[in-house]
Amino acid sequence: MINEIKRDTETRMSKSIESLRHDLTRLRTGRASTALVEHLKVNYYGSEVPLSQVANVSVADARSIQITPWEKPMVAAVEKAILASDLGLNPNTAGTIIRINLPALTEERRRELTRHVSQEGENAKVAVRNIRRDAIHQVKELLKEKMISEDDERRAEDEIQKLTDRHVAEVDAVVKAKEEEVMAV
Repeated sequence: MINEIKRDTETRMSKSIESLRHDLTRLRTGRASTALVEHLKVNYYGSEVPLSQVANVSVADARSIQITPWEKPMVAAVEKAILASDLGLNPNTAGTIIRINLPALTEERRRELTRHVSQEGENAKVAVRNIRRDAIHQVKELLKEKMISEDDERRAEDEIQKLTDRHVAEVDAVVKAKEEEVMAV
């Protein structure tokens, strides 16, 4: 019973951290990354599909992304999707190849991005703590129903707290690494 709660708690906490990592990959840093544009939705013959399903997305060099649509008519649709996004990027088209040059980030923009990364980290920590609260509540319910002893409850709460501390430390490490990546010139 308690082991089930701990397993579920650890799984949910790990998913929170993976979600944080996924969200941070979309954040624009000084280097080009395909994750920056792969999630964009493109109008493909009337239906919205991710860019990665209609084109080959690759990093040409440290400051540019190259997009090669598989069909020539898709070039205009891909360009339109990039311009409509909130990324603030301008595509350059040469035949069937679309290039996106990423300008260098200013110091002010880097600091703004680090604040955003910190905020995302805090949100992830709150999610982890909410999962801890739910798990401890489940353990207390077991005690109330007399399915476990008070010693088992205390032990389970300690183990859940250790899980929480480990995952909060992992969130801090992910945030610190991303902040260093953003601040690197």
